[in-house]
Amino acid sequence: VQLQASGGGLVQAGGSLRLSCAASGGTLSRYSMGWFRQAPGKEREFVAVMTWGGNNSAYYGDSVEGRFTISRDNAENTVYLQMNSLSPEDTALYYCAASVFEYAGPYRMSLRDTYDYWGQGTQVTVSS
Repeated sequence: VQLQASGGGLVQAGGSLRLSCAASGGTLSRYSMGWFRQAPGKEREFVAVMTWGGNNSAYYGDSVEGRFTISRDNAENTVYLQMNSLSPEDTALYYCAASVFEYAGPYRMSLRDTYDYWGQGTQVTVSS
């Protein structure tokens, strides 16, 4: 499956962005879909995941809980990440990823090696 992330850009602190991840070559409804981010000089960090099993459970990283919302539109084969109350600390390259795991618990779903396919990333820059 190929993933194409989009929607990044430059936004002021306190603003919002919505990222999209379009899938091709596979049916997105059969994958757990995650978002990760990587800031310069830092490791790739888990942001959010929505499983395709477990009643489409959603889990979030501690730093984005309550501000970001992940959703999916299986008919459009697209997953979204709504980001609100953005701060400069959210500046990073955001990646979407797909996992064949139906449901593996929040810890397992937060690990990079759980995911089988990765998109190319979309840059989010938040100015202060």
